[in-house]
Amino acid sequence: MQFTAEHRALAETVKRFCEQEINPHVKEWEAAEIFPAHEVFKKMGALGLLGVKYDTAYGGMGLDFSYSMVVAEELGAIPCGGVPMAIGVQTDMCTPALHRFGSDELKKEYLAPAIAGDMVGCIGVSEAGGGSDVAALKTTARHDGDDYVINGSKMWITNATQADWCCLLANTSEGPVHSNKSLIIVPMDAKGITTQKIKKIGMNSSDTAQIFFDNVRVPRRNLIGTEGTGFMMQMIQFQEERLYGAANSLKMLDKLIDVTIEYCKERHTFGQPLINNQVIHFRLAELRTEVELLRSLVYRAVDDYVGGADVTRMASMAKLKCGRLIREVADSCLQYWGGMGFTYDNPVSQAYRDGRLVSIGGGADEIMLGIICKFEGTLPKKAR
Repeated sequence: MQFTAEHRALAETVKRFCEQEINPHVKEWEAAEIFPAHEVFKKMGALGLLGVKYDTAYGGMGLDFSYSMVVAEELGAIPCGGVPMAIGVQTDMCTPALHRFGSDELKKEYLAPAIAGDMVGCIGVSEAGGGSDVAALKTTARHDGDDYVINGSKMWITNATQADWCCLLANTSEGPVHSNKSLIIVPMDAKGITTQKIKKIGMNSSDTAQIFFDNVRVPRRNLIGTEGTGFMMQMIQFQEERLYGAANSLKMLDKLIDVTIEYCKERHTFGQPLINNQVIHFRLAELRTEVELLRSLVYRAVDDYVGGADVTRMASMAKLKCGRLIREVADSCLQYWGGMGFTYDNPVSQAYRDGRLVSIGGGADEIMLGIICKFEGTLPKKAR
C-alpha cells in the first residue's frame, strides 16, 4: 500500500481528533463501561471520518478502501480497545453491505445519517447458540403482508444499547442454511425490541448487549438486496471487518513494545536496567518483527481489495495472525513489567484484557483456520 500525501493528511486528522476528543476521556468511559457514541460519532461525521470509503451522494468522501484502513490504523493509538471497536462497527461492519447492495431509499434513510454521525448502527449476526457458526443462526423474519415479523435474539452486539438501527441477519425462509438468510435494517426503537447489557472482562468502554426480538415488525422494503443472499453479503462484509480489526491493531502493538522498552530502560534490577538482559531485548526485537510482518500482510490485502480481488484468504490470515499476535505481545510485555503489569491501570494490562477478544469476535481463530484450509484444499471433502 503506497501512502500518498492525502493518506498522511487523513492520518494526521484522525490523530489530532483522537488526541483532542477521545484520549482525554478514555479512563472516564472505561470506568462507566460506556462512551457517548452519538456525541463522538457526530464529531467524527463532521470531519467526514465515518464515510471515507462511501459515495459522496450519501455524505461520504468517495475515496478507496485504503483510506478507510488509514483511519482504522490511526484509531489504534487510542489507549483502549472498546472505542475503536465501536467506531469500526459503524464504518466497516454494519454499513458495507448497506452501501454496496442497499436501495437508494434505504441508503438515504440509514446510511447517510450513519455517515453524518446522526445515527449509530450495530450489526446483528452472532447468537448465544452460535457465535462464529453464522449458518446456524435461529432468528427468523417471516412475511406478513408488507412487513417482516422478527423473532429471536442476538448476542454480544457492540453499540446495542445506543444504536438507532441494526443490520440484522435472519432466516427468511426454510431453505438451505446458506441461501435462506437475508440482511434487514431494523430500527432499534421498534416495538418488541429489548436489550440486556453484558459485563465483560475487557473492551469496557464499548457497550455490548444481547438483543431480543419479540414479534418485531419492520417494512419489507428494509431488506438489503434480495432475499436469500444475506449469508453471501455477510461473508463479503466480513472481509472489511477483519481487515479493519487487523489494521486497527498495528499502532496498539507498536505502542505496547514502545512503552515496554522505556519501562525496561528505567527499571533496574541487580544493578542494571532490565533492558540489558539479552533475553528481553532479543524478545522485543522479535515481537517488533512480527508486527511489521503483520503490517505488510494487511497492506498487501488492502491493495488487492482496492484492486477488486476477493481477499477472503488474506483477510482471514490477517485476522488470525492479529488475534494471536496481540495475545503474544501483551503477554510477553506484561511479564517484563512484573507486578506493575498485573495492575489494572496499566497500558499493557489494558491491552491484555481488551486484545483477547480479537481471537474470538468477528470469527474465532478456528473459523479463520478453516477458511484458510478451504483455500489450501486441505479440508476433508465432507467439511467443505
